[in-house]
Amino acid sequence: MHHPHPHSPASAYFPNYQDPSSPVPDAAAGDSPERHFAYSTTLRRHPTGDSFGPAPGAHAVGVVGGPEGWAGGLQRYALQALSAARRIVGLRKEEKEERGVLHKPAGEPTPAAIYASLPYTDALQHHRSSLTEGLHNAAVHALREEHGYNEFEVPETEPMWLKFGKTIWESHLILLLLGSAALSALLGNVDDAVSISIAVLIVLTVGFVQERRSEASLAALSKLVPHHCHLLRDSTPLHLLANDLVPGDIVSFSVGDRIPADIRVCEAVELEVDESSLTGEPRAVRKTPAPVERGTELAGRTSIVYLGTLVRNGRGRGVVVGTGVATEFGRIFELMQGVEEKRTPLQLSMDELAKRLSVFSFGVIGFICLVGVWQNRGWLEMFTIGVSLAVAAIPEGLPIVTTVTLALGVLRMSRRNAIVKKLPSVEALGSVSVVCSDKTGTLTRNEMTVTEIYVVDELVTVSDRAAAGLSTPQRLSHAVHQTLRIGSLCNNAFRNDEGVFVGQSTEVALLNVLEAFGLDDPRLNFQRLSERPFSSENKYMAVSGAFPGSPDARECLYVKGSLEAVLDRCRTYHVSDGSTPALDSNTRGIIHSKAAAVAAHGQRIIAMAYAYGPASGTDLDNPEKCFLTFAGFQGMMDPPRKGVSDAITLLRSGGISVVMITGDAESTAVSIARQLGIPVGAGRSSVMTGTEVDEMGERQLRERITSVTVFARTTPRHKMRIVEALQAEGKVVAMTGDGVNDAPALKRADIGVSMGKSGTDVAKEAADVILVDDNFATILSAVEEGKSIFHNIQNFLTFQLSTAVAALTLITLSTTFHMSNPLNAMQILFINILMDGPPSQSLGVDPVDRAVMQKPPRARDAPIITRRLLTRVLFSASMIVFGTLFVYVHELSDGRMSKRDQTMTFTSFVFLDLVSAIQNRGLSCGLLQNRMLITTVSVSFITQLALIYVPVMQAIFQTESLSSRDLFILVALAVTSFGFHEIRRRYERKLNASIIYSPLDEMT
Repeated sequence: MHHPHPHSPASAYFPNYQDPSSPVPDAAAGDSPERHFAYSTTLRRHPTGDSFGPAPGAHAVGVVGGPEGWAGGLQRYALQALSAARRIVGLRKEEKEERGVLHKPAGEPTPAAIYASLPYTDALQHHRSSLTEGLHNAAVHALREEHGYNEFEVPETEPMWLKFGKTIWESHLILLLLGSAALSALLGNVDDAVSISIAVLIVLTVGFVQERRSEASLAALSKLVPHHCHLLRDSTPLHLLANDLVPGDIVSFSVGDRIPADIRVCEAVELEVDESSLTGEPRAVRKTPAPVERGTELAGRTSIVYLGTLVRNGRGRGVVVGTGVATEFGRIFELMQGVEEKRTPLQLSMDELAKRLSVFSFGVIGFICLVGVWQNRGWLEMFTIGVSLAVAAIPEGLPIVTTVTLALGVLRMSRRNAIVKKLPSVEALGSVSVVCSDKTGTLTRNEMTVTEIYVVDELVTVSDRAAAGLSTPQRLSHAVHQTLRIGSLCNNAFRNDEGVFVGQSTEVALLNVLEAFGLDDPRLNFQRLSERPFSSENKYMAVSGAFPGSPDARECLYVKGSLEAVLDRCRTYHVSDGSTPALDSNTRGIIHSKAAAVAAHGQRIIAMAYAYGPASGTDLDNPEKCFLTFAGFQGMMDPPRKGVSDAITLLRSGGISVVMITGDAESTAVSIARQLGIPVGAGRSSVMTGTEVDEMGERQLRERITSVTVFARTTPRHKMRIVEALQAEGKVVAMTGDGVNDAPALKRADIGVSMGKSGTDVAKEAADVILVDDNFATILSAVEEGKSIFHNIQNFLTFQLSTAVAALTLITLSTTFHMSNPLNAMQILFINILMDGPPSQSLGVDPVDRAVMQKPPRARDAPIITRRLLTRVLFSASMIVFGTLFVYVHELSDGRMSKRDQTMTFTSFVFLDLVSAIQNRGLSCGLLQNRMLITTVSVSFITQLALIYVPVMQAIFQTESLSSRDLFILVALAVTSFGFHEIRRRYERKLNASIIYSPLDEMT
């Protein structure tokens, strides 16, 4: 099978993003890009070679025909063996293996450090690039050969044989069992020694395979969507994967973008970059093309933007000077490889539970061994039984199964269009009690359409036909024409190759409305001289420029933004070019009342104003000193997303409040909230503005916060205070958003949820969960999964604990009453496979119980071991113990323990344990609904029959063939246990029905 070359570009794996300058092998069909790349703040390439086979890059063609041949292969395996030996005895390998690109010494300055103090023209000249043409395609291949791809390689994992060896070495109980087998062989009990050794090997193999599957599941969590960038090559704008960048590429970036490499800034317009992920500095840093002094520290290099940092404001363009390991992030990435991932709170609690159970189990096992020796039983037999019990009873696999369940839940969420970046987020999702959602792009479609245009004394309604760009040109008043013109001049949206305007939804709407009136885009003849980008704090955008060659070529300042921000800076209003009357309080009142009437229908208001003269002549930061002329405003509608209203209803039915936080006017916000089904009380009891938030102290805000469902005219600072106030009231808060202004609140919330398509890189980086389809309704699926995962963990925990308790109880009772051991060491080890193996893990993938959304959110600190769970454990363990004891006592009625008797006891325990596995599935899960559980239980059942009837297995596990009558008795016993379990399940379902949550319980 053909595979991509180990150093193929990222575009070889993502066919939708091809780099025309990269003549490299394509990815084989079916070769998933996720096997090679994981994307987060950094770009990483994962090794894909089979650990048993040749390393990546060693294309084994036959036995001798591979590039490395016998000598190279032997040398490589010898190095692996040496490395393994060093790791086993605790030594560290000092030298780093080089792959492809040579790593520079740590003390040598990075390209970013060098070019920060030089004019950007030097960087362009050195890389033979230009701002107008970019790199030539012919030069890209040579540059890539020299510098490699813009990515970091994750070190290869250890070989499989080494991992298997370490599994034995690191398990003290397994070593004790092997020691017991060796001792049995020395004392002449060769059959016992061989049986124990083979049983241990089976246990190790099953556990090893399970752990490798766990690793594969966890590795899949870091596979996010690839990052892209906008660059210029051979005068052609391209949209490529960031991995394909080389030094010399000209890259452009704007608000919300993640910087794809270390770049020397050549052009900057109000450019501010968040470098907190690299420098720890919380404030965004202003960037300019001006060089800095030589030797300036990392945080002070204002002429460089770094890989992985986020554009907070403005836009810019620059030349790539460092990629991959040659970046500042690359240096840090190499240091990060040795840092272990933190364990989640649930994993830690599982670790603690496993330790406590281990102490209890060791106590019981010690008692069993002491009693056995006191009764003059063989000490070697008791030692082997004791260690086997320890292997079976101690839930060392509990933390692993917990992690796997969380990981599989995350993968299921990804199939439901929700990418969860970290495991702790899964735990928190089941506890969410409040969802704070941004309106635009989250609750609504983010497809704005201008419906009304207002100028003083005139309101123009844009019909549906006109809004679609189908109307004929019509005569417009001077003021309406000026309002339309300002909306298009103060605009950064652009027409793509398909002839469709792309950009922010508001700006696209302001351009589309020109076609509705048969007007051309005035930017074609406009020379822009300066720009002040929109910010959520100022709430306006301003550009200045002129129309060269026109009769009136004066420079003019154009402003668009919220009505409050624009109108406060106006002193006159536009009637015609020669008529701009004063804007008195009466006229202001009329404008505000018209805006309120338009906003009451759920429309967003964008106001326009202008002033003649250069931008420097108007102090926009000081509204009282501004003398702008008000042109008018445009009202636009962003319709609610399909399915959002239903999702909000279901969330509320599960006790989860939905709060809308928006920068829109209060009337607009209330109108949309009512359309979506968010409860809005009479008057203003459930509505609050950003200004009111500012006027309140922390205590006042906390007292009022739980009754408010709509927040209007908010800034990022307000969103932070809202989230913090809710958290102070004990709420677990999920915050959704897609813009740069949402990022701080996304990071502060317990769960930050970003949009995948429309979300900026800033928002995605701050979020814990990314909604791939930009659909608010997907949150419902994520919360369902979060709640279900917790219940699934409780299900497999019940099964594991009941099996351990049953095994310990059975051996304790038989030893205490001086009876023959009902199970031998090999049989106990097989039971361990059932407890920690596939049946147990299958309980972690129960399908989502739809009724789970009818239950209130789980408390953040709710214990996983509840009274009901303990009751269920005792019930399940009792079913196994009583059933097995019934068979055991019946078979001992003749006074001796034969192989057949022990086989009957062993098989009854296994059958009853498999019934416990099936009946500890979710209460609402049908018998055949969890196919994986049915499959694993069926395989375990067949395996048990093989242990009874296959001669080789009989020799290992010391069993004997059972008659059909014996088997019928055991199956009947299992069916009886199944019936008792079903009675217990019905009783629990009745209990659950009595505590179904109703949102009316909390409504006031």
